[in-house]
Amino acid sequence: MAARSSERKARPARKSRPPDGSLAALLTTVPEPQDAESARERINSLLGEDEASDLAALAEAKPVRTLLEGLADFSPFLWGLVDRDPERAARLFASEPDERLAAILKEMADAAEGEDRSGLSSTLRRGRAESALLIAAADIGGVWEGARVTEALSEIAETAIRAAVRATLREAHEAGKLTLPRPDDPERDSGYFVLGMGKLGARELNYSSDIDLIAFFDPEAARPADEGEITQLYARLTQTIAKLLQERTPDGYVARVDLRLRPDPGSTPVAISRDMAMSYYESVGQNWERAAMIKARVVAGDQAAGDAFLAELRPFIWRRSLDHAAIADIHAMKRQIHAHKGHGAIAVEGHNLKLGRGGIREIEFFVQTQQLVAGGRSPELRTRGTIESLTGLAEAGWISGKARDELAEAYWFLRGLEHRLQMVEDAQTHTLPDDEAGVARFARFAGYASRDDFAKALTRRLKTVQAHYAKLFEDAPALSSEIGSLVFTGKEDDPDTLQTIAGLGYAEPASVAAAIRGWHRGRYPSMRSARARELLTEITPTLLDVFARSGRPDAALNGFDKVLERTTGGVALLALVRAHPEILNLLAVVLGAAPKLGETLARRPRVLDALLDPAFFGHLPTREEIVERVDEALGEAASYEDMLDRARIVGQEFKTLIGLRVASGTAPSDQAGFAFTRVADVLVEALFKRAEAELTRVHGKVKGGAAAVLALGRLGGEEMTAASDLDLILLYEHSDKATETDGDRPIAPAQFYARLTQRLVAALSAPTGEGVLYEVDFRLRPSGRAGPLATRLKAFEAYQAEEAETWEHMALTRARVVAGPKAFRRQVGRAVGKVLTSKRDAAKLAKDVREMRALLDKEKGGGGPWNLKHAPGGLVDIEFVAQTLQLAHAHAKPELLYTVTATALDRAKQAGMLGEKEWEALASAARLQLDLTQTLRLALDGPFDPDAAGEGLKQLLARVGEAPDFKTLSADLANRQKAARKAFERVMKGLA
Repeated sequence: MAARSSERKARPARKSRPPDGSLAALLTTVPEPQDAESARERINSLLGEDEASDLAALAEAKPVRTLLEGLADFSPFLWGLVDRDPERAARLFASEPDERLAAILKEMADAAEGEDRSGLSSTLRRGRAESALLIAAADIGGVWEGARVTEALSEIAETAIRAAVRATLREAHEAGKLTLPRPDDPERDSGYFVLGMGKLGARELNYSSDIDLIAFFDPEAARPADEGEITQLYARLTQTIAKLLQERTPDGYVARVDLRLRPDPGSTPVAISRDMAMSYYESVGQNWERAAMIKARVVAGDQAAGDAFLAELRPFIWRRSLDHAAIADIHAMKRQIHAHKGHGAIAVEGHNLKLGRGGIREIEFFVQTQQLVAGGRSPELRTRGTIESLTGLAEAGWISGKARDELAEAYWFLRGLEHRLQMVEDAQTHTLPDDEAGVARFARFAGYASRDDFAKALTRRLKTVQAHYAKLFEDAPALSSEIGSLVFTGKEDDPDTLQTIAGLGYAEPASVAAAIRGWHRGRYPSMRSARARELLTEITPTLLDVFARSGRPDAALNGFDKVLERTTGGVALLALVRAHPEILNLLAVVLGAAPKLGETLARRPRVLDALLDPAFFGHLPTREEIVERVDEALGEAASYEDMLDRARIVGQEFKTLIGLRVASGTAPSDQAGFAFTRVADVLVEALFKRAEAELTRVHGKVKGGAAAVLALGRLGGEEMTAASDLDLILLYEHSDKATETDGDRPIAPAQFYARLTQRLVAALSAPTGEGVLYEVDFRLRPSGRAGPLATRLKAFEAYQAEEAETWEHMALTRARVVAGPKAFRRQVGRAVGKVLTSKRDAAKLAKDVREMRALLDKEKGGGGPWNLKHAPGGLVDIEFVAQTLQLAHAHAKPELLYTVTATALDRAKQAGMLGEKEWEALASAARLQLDLTQTLRLALDGPFDPDAAGEGLKQLLARVGEAPDFKTLSADLANRQKAARKAFERVMKGLA
């Protein structure tokens, strides 16, 4: 503060010897100012004022004068208290410190018994300001030891809280909002109580600390005016109390209030029903909350109700068994916060005295973890104070006497420095200045002659603490926590944590932190076991790091959030991820690069169980494995509707697992089409059988009847993707004598098979509670939508021979019979083969194909190279070549016929119908585009836009395309398409 105006008249101070027993007389150690001249000027200016005459007299004593000079030089906050009210400062120095503190406490307590809210607010703030100067002077001057300093700070805070609670409860009663059992003693039997947590609970409050409070109420104790608004009423009362304490007015403030240590603060009111809280702690309470509750103490409100609540909570805090899982969890929390500046190593400049290595938090963790382990069996260890607990641990043989003494000495040493730091600006800081000059200045304030003397004393204590702490924890497995500070316990939005998350590349750090806190809070059923949250604490740094490298970190984490929300096996999943990092990498790829597959995984979290199978990464499922699993699932159905649900579950699980293998690179993309096809084949056949059996149960059988399902398109060609629909035709035949079915409700054969088709379509595509299995398309049947749903085989043969167009015969080159009796399946196969081996005019065929391709180029050929199906040289060109060559030559060479495009091209080359150059161009383009199609159908619902795609997906596509980067892949794709289009043109020209 600037020197006083020169217009003020300096007056000689009265010579007065400080009263015996007074603060002034008891001063023993005072810091010498660094800028002595400036400090003297400020003191002289102040002591020359009339209102400072008493202080001037006391300042005749050298310790008082030196202390005042030190405050003027080192502490803007404390000097401001002296400068603004020198009479108050004189009163403090002339008083016996304990007596003066008692008087301040009484004034604050009495203010709750009659003054209005404004008067109470002013009294509490004046009391806090006076006590802040008194306690600081007693601390700096060596009058009080550390324990008395923290006790005095705690007494002031507790008295203020109690006064605010009493006044607020009485005010609510007088306003008719609440009927208290004892209005003359509003706290008693009110059912409302406030727990002081952390250092306040242990009576170890630091100089400029937030006060951590949790407010509870018993809805059966006091009677609210509106029973339906009881929670809102107590929440408003709590907010009023917090405002009384922390609102800044011209008189200052009392204390910063933090109400976020309550259960699940993101979704609960600031005052909580004691029964709701008890249910929370018993079901989803976390180990860090157990540690926090060790120090919990009733600081205001209904003492009896609060004590009863804490007594009931003891089984949660103090478990009978030796809880080594708790140690691992709490240690993981500690490791999360140690890896950034001032935290990761012992230092001086910039070191955090609380959170840094060898700091106060390590001493507290050293004590609390052992209390959690042993306190369940040894009630004498259930103590709140750090030193008291160290003593108890030593007496019980858990630690040595040397450890007790060294840690106790280091604790008070560090607490003293912490207080001195906070006295500078009344700020809740624990971090030393980050330059040598700043540390040197602080060292003088702390009573050291030089920076080096201070550094030597500090480093010795930090190393001592670290050595004891290391014996408990430092042999634990390392975490990938070098990424920075990660704190998700108790508080919301730790600034360093948000900075770390942002530095990793997450776009919305606050949302990420909120999600992880939600996991820790047991917001999802999968995370409500202690073991799940312990595992989460340990893997969180690795998880964030791996997801950050996925290309779409926010999407990956949001996908993982949905998985945790919907799965029930939280422990199994997290343990799996912890034990097998490659699975976490897999999830990161899928959730970050393939959002569609990630959504599916979130909807079907049970498929993650398959990741536990060592064979998961080994092979794609065989037909026999699929048949066994489908039969098992459908065989357990209690009804036809249940069977449909089970079909969807098992189908989605298989499709998702195949997708996971492809996305992870453990299964080649060129095998994915066959795997997806096998799943569809088995499900179509199984559902066809059951649909036919259900229809037969109702209507009976058709005499001499048989039906088969003919697959075309990607299912027929065994090139299914995760998003493919099913192109099907149902063919049937029956005796000409059959006019109706033989059941109780007979219908005509054509009607029977039409209904069978409808049932099959519904079985495959109708949405149930488990979603849709496949979209189904029957438009490739004879006459398309104009024709009947089911086609008699005779009619099918006639249509193909007499009416079908070239494109319909091309579609038949991919036809496979996938369901029906074996004999009829062979009959259908022969009918299809007859159509395909008919002799055709090759020139007319080529002309028709080129016209079709030109029309498709016009209607669907845009979009650039990434329109993989319709782009010039895309999959349609390649399929048209294979189909055209089969139709042109199969009459002479039936061995050309094959439903799989790649194999059909190979056979055409072997038969001499396709040149080496053309085959190479077509086969190469087919392989790449089919692989990319598989990946894109896993990743996206809509078309792929390379300009809008995330880097994660681009990286995945480059890997699938065996390219070093996406740019190279795009160029390679365009070149292969260009060569394929030229090959298409040459083949068609050769047939003309």
